[in-house]
Amino acid sequence: MPLEAMRRIIEAENEAGQAKTLAQQEAQKAVFDTISAGKEGVAITASRARSDIAQLKRAAAQNAADQAKELASRTANRQATLRARAERRLEDAAKLIIERIVDA
Repeated sequence: MPLEAMRRIIEAENEAGQAKTLAQQEAQKAVFDTISAGKEGVAITASRARSDIAQLKRAAAQNAADQAKELASRTANRQATLRARAERRLEDAAKLIIERIVDA
């Protein structure tokens, strides 16, 4: 085999080895970049989720407070109605007792 052919083969093998090494480095960089982008995406999504959860908690607390106020208002109204009814019955009972005592 002529010397020039051997030199070309060795040169081609060296170039192939360099190309392989470069391709491996680029692949490793691509993997690293993808992992970094994935981690960043996860961090952003987690942050948004925490924010959404906090907002939902505030809305739920406000809704619960509004419902509690409404329930307290309805309860107070019903209590007033029952109290007024009880007072009328008390007056009627007192009149009835007085009538029976007077008639007796």
